[in-house]
Amino acid sequence: MAYLKSVGGLCENCLKQGLYNPAEIVHHKVHIDPININDPAVTLAFHNLEALCRKCHGLEHGKIERRFEVDELGRVKVI
Repeated sequence: MAYLKSVGGLCENCLKQGLYNPAEIVHHKVHIDPININDPAVTLAFHNLEALCRKCHGLEHGKIERRFEVDELGRVKVI
C-alpha cells in the first residue's frame, strides 16, 4: 500500500503512454521465487516494485485478461 501511495495510485506503465488508469496490483520486477522470497531487497524494495493496472499486469505475465465494456447503446463488448 505504501508503494501505491508513493506513485500516486496510477499504473506506471500506462502513465508512460500518457494514459491515466488506476493501479490495482504492485508487481515485482524480479519475480518472487522460493530462493528469493526471504530477501527484502526483492520482496520489499521500492526499486523492484511497479504499480500496474490489471491489464498491464496480465501483459507483464503473458496473460491477456478479458475485460468488458458497455457502449453508449448498452451493448457489451470485449476489450
